Amino acid sequence: MNVDIVTLADLNDTEEVNESGSTFKENALIKARHYYQKYQMPVLDDDSGLCVDALSGRPGVHSKRFSSGNDYDHNVKLINLLKQTKDRHAVFVTVIVFYLNDDEIRHFEGRVEGTISQTVVSQEGFGYDPVFIPGGYPKTFHELGSDVKNKISHRALALKQLLEYMYENLNYK
Repeated sequence: MNVDIVTLADLNDTEEVNESGSTFKENALIKARHYYQKYQMPVLDDDSGLCVDALSGRPGVHSKRFSSGNDYDHNVKLINLLKQTKDRHAVFVTVIVFYLNDDEIRHFEGRVEGTISQTVVSQEGFGYDPVFIPGGYPKTFHELGSDVKNKISHRALALKQLLEYMYENLNYK
């Protein structure tokens, strides 16, 4: 596509936007609207997280702030909370908001169903990748590696929808 992408790093913008929404879509929209108003250009923003059935959907929109520590601490807390249950079903969700202008806002959602492992398979790894086993696979996202994850993840699915929208509706070819 013949599109110039400008990141917040390119703009030297380190501002943290308050994610006060109760859904991934609301949080992505809050951030996208904020940066659209600030820079007056189309904006892509997203929000993602892990929703665990046995925890009534938690950590959900609070996935990044599930514990007071780092990713490993979040994973340990999650495993500990699930020790007494057999229900380990979870879903990873990403919502991408494409804020073209105040009248044209689109969102794209990717979801990957799976289960939570019995243990944290590594202290390394991004987010909940060391504990999330995607459906149809025998290993966690972390163990599968980035090549596989980048093809099947919730973000990949949402991004695929976004690209299809751009090709079909915006003449980005």
